[in-house]
Amino acid sequence: MGSGEAGATDTAREYCRVSARLTGARDDAGGDAMQEHNFSVDLDAPREEVWEMFWYRAPDRPQPRDVKTRIEILHPGDEVGEGLVRHCYFPVPRFLLSGGVGQSWEWLTQVEPVESWRYDAIGKPLWSRATGHTRLEDLGGGRTRVHFRETYETFNPWMRRIGLERYVHRRLSRDNDTILAALEGGLAWHRRRRQASADPSASEASA
Repeated sequence: MGSGEAGATDTAREYCRVSARLTGARDDAGGDAMQEHNFSVDLDAPREEVWEMFWYRAPDRPQPRDVKTRIEILHPGDEVGEGLVRHCYFPVPRFLLSGGVGQSWEWLTQVEPVESWRYDAIGKPLWSRATGHTRLEDLGGGRTRVHFRETYETFNPWMRRIGLERYVHRRLSRDNDTILAALEGGLAWHRRRRQASADPSASEASA
């Protein structure tokens, strides 16, 4: 999702779709396997900068060029983003008969500034629910490790039994393997933004 300079909330969603591996997890309610992926990546930036990249919500944040990939903030939540609600659009396989576009409605909670947050989502197609947790680990020396875990399951158990749930989740993750570059791009965009804000004359000269 998004371009190499994607940042802010868009980059947050991009990161949330990245998957390094898929494993079977047990559903406490029914015992059937749901989809789960866990991922971590190290960034050359302190936690404060990484947090800003994920949570920046000003109007000037970069938007993806792909019209199938975008985020609408329906409710901003409180001063730290607790309770934020967003509507996300992203590419899905066309055979799912949604015009190649998927959607999800997400609620962000358990927000600990500069540390961690959670999201719960309802998405389609396939009609499904997902829960994700993101944590920022301070590695020292101005570096941060981003940890992400997501579980995903369809509402229709037959979608799981015939393997479509797993296929769609794998496809979404595979399509977003290139998003790692967007994280670095998001950090670079924010550094340029802060530099321009601190020295407007330099920004005008470069323009």
